[in-house]
Amino acid sequence: MRENEPADRPRGMSREEVLALPATVDLATANRALGLGRSKGYGLAKRGQYPCKVLRLGNAYRVVTADLQALLGLAA
Repeated sequence: MRENEPADRPRGMSREEVLALPATVDLATANRALGLGRSKGYGLAKRGQYPCKVLRLGNAYRVVTADLQALLGLAA
């Protein structure tokens, strides 16, 4: 961690980390990959405005990793 970076600030993910993700990920992981905070990410998902495909499974949100990778320019 960097010295001047707050401990509670979510850090982004490296290219390798994003490419190693499973087929779907939880919203917290997708938020981290996109550099979004928890409130912002969940708010976007709730309003149907998340920048990539989100699946609602009961009370949980799952993000399609292929869409996340495409949004980040990492699609194969």
